[in-house]
Amino acid sequence: MFTADALIDTVQTGKKTVVNTFVTNETVKDAMIKFIDAQADYTKKAIKATTDTFTVLTAEAVKAAQDAMKFDYTKFGEGVMKAYTAQSSKAK
Repeated sequence: MFTADALIDTVQTGKKTVVNTFVTNETVKDAMIKFIDAQADYTKKAIKATTDTFTVLTAEAVKAAQDAMKFDYTKFGEGVMKAYTAQSSKAK
């Protein structure tokens, strides 16, 4: 199954491999690796927050749709017609 964390880890591991292969200065290499790790952490948290928000929004949309389906439009229409009839009777 696809997970965002696996994709993020794959990309970040590729970055680390490039840094470990081509950067010879240990101080620079350590700084770059820390930066890559920070990117991975931030990206994972951002994806999780987005996923959680989407989950809540979807659940609320489903709930609203279910509530709308429960609404008795016939009864509502009859009430509107009764109010209209009563109002037009008073006008005469």
